[in-house]
Amino acid sequence: MTIRITTRNARFQQWEALLHNRTKRHRQGEFLVQGVRPITLAIDHGWAVRTLISDGRPRMSTWAREAWESTTADRVVMAPELMAELGEKDEPSELLAVVEMPADSLARLEPAGLTVVFDRPTQPGNLGTLARSADAFGATGLVVTGHAADPYDPRAVRSSTGSLFALTVVRAASHREVLEWAGPHGIQTVGTDETGRIDVRTADLTGPLLLVVGNETTGMTAAWREACDQLVSIPMAGSASSLNAATAGSIVLEEAFRQRRAAM
Repeated sequence: MTIRITTRNARFQQWEALLHNRTKRHRQGEFLVQGVRPITLAIDHGWAVRTLISDGRPRMSTWAREAWESTTADRVVMAPELMAELGEKDEPSELLAVVEMPADSLARLEPAGLTVVFDRPTQPGNLGTLARSADAFGATGLVVTGHAADPYDPRAVRSSTGSLFALTVVRAASHREVLEWAGPHGIQTVGTDETGRIDVRTADLTGPLLLVVGNETTGMTAAWREACDQLVSIPMAGSASSLNAATAGSIVLEEAFRQRRAAM
């Protein structure tokens, strides 16, 4: 059955809250996904789509029609002006998706792979950018630790261009839970830091790996720094004293990808 929504009713307001209210997102256990690529990747990677919302245009694109007809999710046709509000665009999006948040269980991670840890990121855009790089360079998981930006914030999802859905995403309260999970698996922990004494190009980034990227302003916590087996830095020239956290993480991920591909 298809539901039609033409007014700012309770259900519309519930979804509108997902855009800006982190508490309500996590209380409801769902988030709003905007854009063709993010919705496609969410479906392709098996994330649970609770609701698909259409703007009701007479002729859907091939992409939208296939998504609409293949889903077991609830289907809603919404007035275009309301769709534009949820899509945060002047023109209505063709489809929006309400997607279920997966469990924050570290057991979902792949211990033999490369897992990126972003410690207390403050900017959703940086979080999404690092997720995009993690996907591009072969990471299997993304762990967000501490009081941090929300990986399910629409800004994070957009800046990841949907790569968030290609990763196992887990939030953890602190380093302790992550290290307790990693310990039995013999996972090497490598931190990125401008004071690191090891050139990233000479560090061994093969094998099971936790790659820790610190907060944009203060870097890693002292606890994470102490837990790292290696602290690596990126050689730089010019007057810059440091790099954006997501940029630095991306450079180290590319080096890890290079080493891991050469070792195959």
